[in-house]
Amino acid sequence: MPHQHFIIHKPYGYLCQFVSESPQEMRKKRFLGELYDFPVGTMAIGRLDEESEGLLLLTTDGVVSERVRGKHIEKEYYAQVDGLITDEAVTQLQQGVEIGIREVKYQTAPCAARRLEQVPPFAPRTRKIRDDRHGPTSWVSIILTEGKFRQVRKMTAAVGFPTLRLIRVRVGDLWLGDLPPGVVCELDPALLPA
Repeated sequence: MPHQHFIIHKPYGYLCQFVSESPQEMRKKRFLGELYDFPVGTMAIGRLDEESEGLLLLTTDGVVSERVRGKHIEKEYYAQVDGLITDEAVTQLQQGVEIGIREVKYQTAPCAARRLEQVPPFAPRTRKIRDDRHGPTSWVSIILTEGKFRQVRKMTAAVGFPTLRLIRVRVGDLWLGDLPPGVVCELDPALLPA
């Protein structure tokens, strides 16, 4: 049977797994398997944490998963941050910053980062982020080829602008575009990042 590949706009509040071993967690958490009848053996290619949204690729092919997670494939994120991000902070992100990974200091690789001058036209998040009375926010694009645990959130916090909302918009040449949250589409293997 041929392998299958999928693209999904992962909504806020879902875990990048299909079921839980724990009956307690099953009652409290939401899983990708609620959104689509995926074939047995489907796996997420890379993960987005429960609070993050955006482009997620899934496959039944472990070789494809390894290839797409490789360091030669760019992943682009749009982060809404607390405050008006400065040129200095963007430069720091570009040069790499020190973050903690499991209580060990880690220097992120240099990356592409830029302030977004327009607010991206995403649908409102299902859970409100905060009121405008708490001060201004801004958006930044960060393109990574590495993927440490909660890396973008840790990077923006390290430069003084904590992430309030995080959306992955691109993996390789595949873009999230206007795919609505929660929608799953089967993907032609020819369109997978190489």
